[in-house]
Amino acid sequence: MLNTNPISDHERMQSIDVIRGFAILGIFLVNMSSFHSPALYLGTLDHESALDSWITSLIDIFAQASFYTLFSFLFGFGMIIFLDRAKAKGHSYKRLYMRRLIVLLVIGIIHATLIWHGDILITYALIGGILLLFYQASPKGLFITSLSILLVPAVLLSGLLLLLSIFSPENAQLPRNEMMIEESFQHYKYGTFFEATSQRVTDYFFVNNFESAFFLLISLLPLFLLGAYVAKVNWFKNSKEHKKMIWVMWGISLVTAVPTKLLPYLTTKNVATEYIQDAIGGPALALFYATSIVLLMEKSFWHTILKPFSYVGRLSLSNYLLQSIICTTIFYGYGLGFYGEITYFQAFLLTIFIYISQVICSYIWLRYFVYGPIEWVWRSLTYGRVQPFKRREG
Repeated sequence: MLNTNPISDHERMQSIDVIRGFAILGIFLVNMSSFHSPALYLGTLDHESALDSWITSLIDIFAQASFYTLFSFLFGFGMIIFLDRAKAKGHSYKRLYMRRLIVLLVIGIIHATLIWHGDILITYALIGGILLLFYQASPKGLFITSLSILLVPAVLLSGLLLLLSIFSPENAQLPRNEMMIEESFQHYKYGTFFEATSQRVTDYFFVNNFESAFFLLISLLPLFLLGAYVAKVNWFKNSKEHKKMIWVMWGISLVTAVPTKLLPYLTTKNVATEYIQDAIGGPALALFYATSIVLLMEKSFWHTILKPFSYVGRLSLSNYLLQSIICTTIFYGYGLGFYGEITYFQAFLLTIFIYISQVICSYIWLRYFVYGPIEWVWRSLTYGRVQPFKRREG
């Protein structure tokens, strides 16, 4: 019989769990504006106060485009770990990995259509299939391919958008769609569950369509590959042995992230500066966060401070979906109906409150169960047999 037992706690890389939990917080901070308002169609967010403007600027600088890319990095990292372990245990690792992606795809479709339009799991599952083609690639090949896909299109498109902003500034402003704003209110705030579902599908394909597929690919695939590269060279598993290279990545990512993330605030906000901020600054800041956490986890003080993030990280899929369930219940008309009725600062406070609650609940859950509920379903369907769920005494 093939071994499908879960890895023990001491086999886990706690720094990866911390990074994953930190990414769930960052993703939540960014997603919250779309939970409580039609942020997709606002162009520039509407602020009721200077405090709202300050909060959204901080989230824009420190979170926007940095945490879904950080999670992409972790996805690529996890792919190598999963495939290596499956191969070592004698599984048909390619078939097992594809089954894992198919289950993730189904979970993503349910999430996008029945819970919230901002799902990223479908995209991860689809691009994850491409990632399998690179499993046998050398670390050097992964690194070069990653940087090429990330930087070449970003530099070329940045140049084209800068020319657009110079010679046709009226076409370089972020668009606002009043009709879709009104439809969002009608369907999310006042509509039934089925009307909200119709709007969810519309919103999902507004972001995820044939035109945006190229941009999603060049944004996520290179981070998948970079995560796979780091897993293959064991930088994070043996961080003390690779500390010099981790520090190099930390320094390069910091020097790249600071000017690019601040660019719209130092110059003018338009499609060019926003694209540079997201396409270059986002991944750079993601790598800065990842390397910072790995380095800090070597210090006992910071290990203690950061450890609570690992509880959420170990249940990352369940917590990600739970955030959507909680927020749509609070804001949509078939729940409490608070859509469009809170400020961005209030939304920020709500985000922090919910996340702290998730830390506490995740800690308690892990005392009794091996996996989160969705992780357990995902693993059981992947392996085709019911997996251990409750922790054994002792």
